[in-house]
Amino acid sequence: MKNNSSTIRNPSSEAASEPVPPILPASIAPIKISFKEQQFKVREDVILDVVTRLLASKGFDLMTMDEVAHEVGMAKASLYKHFESKEVLAAAAMARMLDRTIELVTGLSASNIKPIDKLKAIVKWSIEKHLTGDMPLLPSTRSTIRQALMAYSPYVERLTRVSEQLGNWITEAQTAGHISDQLPAELVLYTVFARACDPVADFMKLSGAYSDEEIVGLLIATCFDGLG
Repeated sequence: MKNNSSTIRNPSSEAASEPVPPILPASIAPIKISFKEQQFKVREDVILDVVTRLLASKGFDLMTMDEVAHEVGMAKASLYKHFESKEVLAAAAMARMLDRTIELVTGLSASNIKPIDKLKAIVKWSIEKHLTGDMPLLPSTRSTIRQALMAYSPYVERLTRVSEQLGNWITEAQTAGHISDQLPAELVLYTVFARACDPVADFMKLSGAYSDEEIVGLLIATCFDGLG
């Protein structure tokens, strides 16, 4: 079958009469973080918690730096000491979400389940985060936001890592016949990512006719099994 998947980018001593014991690496002392640095990190986490909630509920356009500062309980000038712009703030929120995605991906990589089931687990988790308001959402076609994301190296590094692993699972699932090998792997990857911001989940929840668990199950079914 045709496969259109693609990669998503000592000398020894003659006098020695006894074996020489291996040289063990010296223990590395943990990096000490000052109390001030710890406070700074905790405050950033609080800021990103607020930003994630606002991006999920109101969106990037309606979220303001004044609102974030007010919700966190800090001066706007202090907020800018952490993040220089709203775009960078959004990029940092996305990078942190990717950190959490990497934790899930790492766990799945160590499991023995099929690649298709690993992909389903990723989709399940992302829809659940979306339904609980824990998935930051950004307009995907806004050039200023795309530029900010691409300029924010923590985001790019994490996105590349996640994309490569998901790309491997997609290729393996296509080889196993669980995903059509006529589909470009890149298209499948984008489809998986898109489920994190699928408005269908919102419409179904607003109807009141389905539980979150039912919504997740239905969206996974339509994503991987289609509408047939």
